Amino acid sequence: MDIKKMVITQARRAKDASYEMLKATTKSKNKALEYIALALDSQRTALKKENKKDITAGKKKGLTAAFLDRLTLNDEHIDSMIKSLKDVIKLTDPVGEITSEYKRPNGMKIKKIRMPLGVIVIIFESRPNVCIEAAALTIKSGNSVILRGGSDAINSNIYMGRIIKKALLKAVLPEAAVEVMENTDRKAVAEVLKLKDFVDVIIPRGGKGLVNFVADNSRIPVIYHDAGICHTFIDKTADLKMALKVSLNAKVQRPSTCNSMETLLVHEGIAKKFLPVMAKKFQAEKVELRVDEKTLKIVPGLKKATEEDWGTEYNDLILSVKVVKDIGEAITHINHYSSHHSDAIITKDDKHSVKFTIEVDSAAVFVNASTRLNDGYEFGLGAEIGISNQKLHARGPVGLKELTSEKYIVFGTGQLRG
Repeated sequence: MDIKKMVITQARRAKDASYEMLKATTKSKNKALEYIALALDSQRTALKKENKKDITAGKKKGLTAAFLDRLTLNDEHIDSMIKSLKDVIKLTDPVGEITSEYKRPNGMKIKKIRMPLGVIVIIFESRPNVCIEAAALTIKSGNSVILRGGSDAINSNIYMGRIIKKALLKAVLPEAAVEVMENTDRKAVAEVLKLKDFVDVIIPRGGKGLVNFVADNSRIPVIYHDAGICHTFIDKTADLKMALKVSLNAKVQRPSTCNSMETLLVHEGIAKKFLPVMAKKFQAEKVELRVDEKTLKIVPGLKKATEEDWGTEYNDLILSVKVVKDIGEAITHINHYSSHHSDAIITKDDKHSVKFTIEVDSAAVFVNASTRLNDGYEFGLGAEIGISNQKLHARGPVGLKELTSEKYIVFGTGQLRG
């Protein structure tokens, strides 16, 4: 079967399954998630074996340590996926929720209720755990999903896809509610972007290249999961111990993620006191610092930042550092270079907190907390499909509610338009 036919066949199956999922009960959807969790636990040895194939192939390709970290499924990651499934089970099913209800003067009763989006295509790159998180959220929200993971995680994704399908059948739900594209040819992505008769939404989760390709070529609405160029601003009134702990966590806790800090902005009023201590701590964690002229004068010997650095998502132990004269300059810098993902301020000044949260144009803005916390699980959503940088329909972590839309239900007694 050629690529086009293969993609259309999967999309048609997913579309048919989406109509069955409209009728699925919360109980049956939760049962499917329970069965997936049980299978992951009982088959973890086999799953790790498949994942090892991906890791071995990745090392031969010369993938970076950060990339291999995103690709790895160890017991801790499997436990995390199982927990995510259990958390989603506990969440309220959004399907059928009445979001508004009112009566018109002519006697018509109007309701708006939450309904699944339909068929969602999720295109992601190296993280195989996305396979489980995406399936959990789409099943619970009554959608069908086509999962297209990167070639580097193909063995892991295929194995988990089979686990999911068996669980759906066991819960008496259509197995085609979750389809995994096993063909890693990039032409398959180009083909699926054309299928507006079968697919309702595309969600690309990956680097700028992937997102831009999908945005430029899709005939289907797209929810963007774009780059994460995240900032932390250390204000003049900041608790410097907190500032050091929070910024260190934001950079080194897991630098390969989209919500890790890429640029540290420091108020000039505390720069001489903060920067030498900061540089020592970060260098101890093997972080390469790329700094502006003002920072270089305070901490000589560091690498000078280029204009390109301010707009770069490193996903690695590299950090850009800049001294700014005040909060206004910090906000201007962030709004110019940020990918509008996650940005933070460390401050004791309540007015500055308010100013920062209002004027920084990002999906999530933090006060005295790490940008690493911008995550569906941390926000109580159970899991997430991605973090949307855009402003329509979904912004921030995309969870259950973001995978639904609303429709009107109108009850009449013979009313006519005059």
